[in-house]
Amino acid sequence: MRKLSILLFVIILTVPVERALAWGQEGHRIVGQIAYNHLSKKAKREVDRVLGEHGIVYWSTWPDEIKSDTIYPTSYDWHFQDLDGGQSDEAVLRTLTLYPAMGGNLWRMSDSLTNVLRRDPGNIDALRFVIHLMGDRFCPMHTAHMDDLGGNKVQVKWFGQTKNLHWVWDEGIIIARGYSYSEYAEFLENRYAGELENIQKMTIEEITLHNYYFCESIYQYQEHWDGNTYHYVYHFASSCEWQLYAAGIRLAMLLNEIYG
Repeated sequence: MRKLSILLFVIILTVPVERALAWGQEGHRIVGQIAYNHLSKKAKREVDRVLGEHGIVYWSTWPDEIKSDTIYPTSYDWHFQDLDGGQSDEAVLRTLTLYPAMGGNLWRMSDSLTNVLRRDPGNIDALRFVIHLMGDRFCPMHTAHMDDLGGNKVQVKWFGQTKNLHWVWDEGIIIARGYSYSEYAEFLENRYAGELENIQKMTIEEITLHNYYFCESIYQYQEHWDGNTYHYVYHFASSCEWQLYAAGIRLAMLLNEIYG
């Protein structure tokens, strides 16, 4: 298996394992399927060639699965970027270029691995990570607060079970909808087709601020939530689904740029 450049590792710090998976397996597969649907013919052919027997959907969860392996032992904090509440737009946007050490390396690694892939489009590990990390960038609790470990310390009752806020957004809302990943992807394609052009036109700065304020709205809702899980799903499902769809579209745009 081709390894990434050793230069990627000198900028990474190891963090505890308790930072949870982003979107869970189903969420990342939804993002991967939507992205694949929007690849150009050339990009689809080249991505399939690089990934081999298995495609985007299969490999979309790989970066989470290898956290228990020693192949990339410092990759735990590649999946999130802490963004504490109450920041100005300018402060939030500085994370795109300054990569603050407050916690997480999602921005840093997304950019670094994308650059690796531009230089070497055949780098299968870089491609696997880029597929996955684009999903992470749109997962609200992966750009959340440091003091609660991205919602991991916020305990909630979810249909009678004790969960945490991070899990709710990685998996809970998606599971509650009851679709398979392919059914969900098809549903989102139909529901948000009218959003396609707007999502494609959004700048990185606009996306970053959108995701930041969306995450802040989750925290604000949490302060007043009465514990009604059905209402939580009703209140947030559409917003969660937009994030999944947008992640797939932006991943497709990136891969079309590199391969297509």
